Amino acid sequence: QVQLLESGGGLVQAGGSLRLSCAASGRAWNGYVRGWFRQAPGKEREFVAAINWSGSSTSYADSVKGRFTISRDNAKNTVALQMNSLKPDDTAVYYCAAGPRVVMTTPDYAYWGQGTQVTVSS
Repeated sequence: QVQLLESGGGLVQAGGSLRLSCAASGRAWNGYVRGWFRQAPGKEREFVAAINWSGSSTSYADSVKGRFTISRDNAKNTVALQMNSLKPDDTAVYYCAAGPRVVMTTPDYAYWGQGTQVTVSS
């Protein structure tokens, strides 16, 4: 059974940090792009960050550049999102995704996690 399981969400004050992690299981993930998206209440799901298989290429939404860092450990089939200098506008459910041959910033990923809530208080 293919599964993406996020962890690390929670409540943090503005200016604080959180580290999200996503563990993938149930198939071989060689060559898969891994990404993070988020969805705030009343808004559409939006791209946050993505990383290619080798880690040589990353992409970030303008709103998180310089604050968030995506990384992956292929030996463990995990991807992480380090979030620093968090703002109330970062409050959302964060979803990890995996897909082969996708354009990183589009939601065309084959597999999705259930999401983890991140709440940033002012």
